[in-house]
Amino acid sequence: MEALSYLFSSWLQPDLLLLTAIGTFAGIYIGAIPGLSVTMAVSILISFTFSWEVNPALALMNGIFMGGVYGGSRTAILLNIPGAPAAIATALDGYPLAKKGEAGEAIGLSTVMSFFGGFVGIIVLAFAAPVVSEFAIKFQPRDYMLLAVMGILLVGSLSGESMAKGIFAGALGMLLGTVGLDPMTAEQRFTFGSVQLMNGISPIALMIGLFGVSEALLQLHNLHAEAVKQKVDKIVPSWSDVKKYLPLSLQTSAIGVIIGALPGTGGDIAALMAYDHAKRVTKNPEVPFGQGAKEGLVGPESANNAAVGGAYIPMLTLGIPGDAVTAIIIGALFIHGLNPGPLLMIEKPDMFWFTVGNLVLANIFMLIFGLTGIKIFTRIVECPKAILFPLILLLSVVGAFSINNAIADVWWMLGFGVFGYLMKLYGYQVGPVVLGIILSRLMDDNWRRAIISERDSIPSFLLGVVSSPLSLALLLTIVFVLLSQSPLWKYIAKLFGKRADAAAGTKLSNKEK
Repeated sequence: MEALSYLFSSWLQPDLLLLTAIGTFAGIYIGAIPGLSVTMAVSILISFTFSWEVNPALALMNGIFMGGVYGGSRTAILLNIPGAPAAIATALDGYPLAKKGEAGEAIGLSTVMSFFGGFVGIIVLAFAAPVVSEFAIKFQPRDYMLLAVMGILLVGSLSGESMAKGIFAGALGMLLGTVGLDPMTAEQRFTFGSVQLMNGISPIALMIGLFGVSEALLQLHNLHAEAVKQKVDKIVPSWSDVKKYLPLSLQTSAIGVIIGALPGTGGDIAALMAYDHAKRVTKNPEVPFGQGAKEGLVGPESANNAAVGGAYIPMLTLGIPGDAVTAIIIGALFIHGLNPGPLLMIEKPDMFWFTVGNLVLANIFMLIFGLTGIKIFTRIVECPKAILFPLILLLSVVGAFSINNAIADVWWMLGFGVFGYLMKLYGYQVGPVVLGIILSRLMDDNWRRAIISERDSIPSFLLGVVSSPLSLALLLTIVFVLLSQSPLWKYIAKLFGKRADAAAGTKLSNKEK
């Protein structure tokens, strides 16, 4: 009970309350700017908070983390430029809604569902952290590799009408992800002797170019068309809408917590998997996915904020960071004399409950700040295209340069912008390319670790997959996903559907007789 009293300590102290609010507000707008990542903001904060007490420093970082993950959805919906990789899936249906004049409703729905997702992640952190951490620690390198393979199969959900074009785009992204130094031997791969390519191609620069710049170039075909007037009379979703999408939000939040708790993953992978799940379980959406389906907003936005609570689970219980941001927060805790890990719950339970309570407060501030200023933000889409497109290009250039303060990233961004424009012109989706480059490193690193642990023996690797319940479950899931995307599966489902209809018709005729 004494430890639980710390749950509301940040609520009752004005300085902690203010710092959490400032952090959340700053995180939302930092996350909305492409290239300015939450990781960058938290890493800069460490030098400023070095002389602070641990609670104020943690309150500010928690607020930036929670707000920043949500903030990427703003520009994803309004400009088709995801502020962070976690908002890539949000742009797929959020931007089409903005083009229909429903940007205000889309931002309102994404804010509320992000709040629900964040709350689910915090509840799991508070009550089931040891259980989830024990599950996460069981993942071996082969399991991460299988998880990456399962993620690559999401290309079917991002491919649009042509599966073949989606597979090609995903494979291209995986190829681009291997550029740079080999993670095991430091040998150069596809660098062609260029020093700039040794660090690989920045996924953020590629994402900004493929989504933002390509869309600006594509819209030049309709330069003189009038901007769509946005409807902002309905921002907060109705209670009936919330009840309608709440089951999907809970399902995808569970995905977000589990993926977020796996060290080395994060909200971007969780959001893409949640989008695929939403697409599979939604039988008859009002609008097709990719054209403004609200389920396409609910899934990823719930998952990426739920992954925040998930990322804290291995950090606080095992001392293992769930993602890049929690890795920096671990460093900050060490600076302040704390040792995250199994003993933290015993020696400093007050710190655990302070973190839980402060994340709840940051989540509430995210809801408040997320639902304000929407009317002003939606004016961006209503700007004349002759003004809007140069601003998009300027924002893209600043975002790409700010990643590493390197002009090379700007050239990559512009080059992939032109390439993305050509892809869209010929019916290719750019989402699978970004998916491929994000997952290629996860797959590459863990495949190498898994095969080295088996002494380069493929039979031993396969035996390990079959003998491990977790690996076998992932393998069976991959097989199921492959079958569900094959033409044979669709034929079987159609055949069984006809038989079910015929059986229902026979029963109805018998009743009438």
